[in-house]
Amino acid sequence: MDDATRDVPGARVAAPELEDKADVLADVADAIETVGLDEGSRILGLRYPFVPVEKTSRSYTERRSLRLFYRDGFVDRYSGTRLVNPGALRLLSVLLPEDFPADPNWAMSRSHFAFWELFPTIDHLQPVSRGGEDTEANWVTTSMLRNSAKAHWTLTELGWGLHPPGDHAQWDGLTDWFVRYLRANPAPIAVPYIGRWFRASAEIQAKFA
Repeated sequence: MDDATRDVPGARVAAPELEDKADVLADVADAIETVGLDEGSRILGLRYPFVPVEKTSRSYTERRSLRLFYRDGFVDRYSGTRLVNPGALRLLSVLLPEDFPADPNWAMSRSHFAFWELFPTIDHLQPVSRGGEDTEANWVTTSMLRNSAKAHWTLTELGWGLHPPGDHAQWDGLTDWFVRYLRANPAPIAVPYIGRWFRASAEIQAKFA
């Protein structure tokens, strides 16, 4: 840095992802006070720019979801926790409604906590709202709980790591039990949600056998 820029607020510039964001705003405040609003605006644009976060809604079929869950061995890639086939979770709630309740509208106060901490879902490793692609290369299996906590953040920002995938031959999220039970006791298949996951599970299980 030369003498001409040494005393200019905001002149010290590090890689944006490495900077302490509070320091950036401190420099902005100092620049506004000592130089003016334009300088504060310049620093923000350079070191902590506004990037609109778009709310996106995506849905994946049971089969597509299961292919990813099998790829990752039904392991939460953010925590290493083993997860359970969504159909198996809902079947347990049908068989044991008092002990393992599931609210049809996903009300947390009326559902067993397993529906958040053990329920697998697809997450984007690099959030789509932050430039990530909605492709399988950017998908990982995680729990509903971790998915909610991660939201639009990157792993670096959260201080999280990425756990290795599991082996579906060692843990299949109770998929084998789910399919076997319903083949022997088909009545719960009449529940639309369970029926969809049963058909998808039987198909994907056979492909990964």
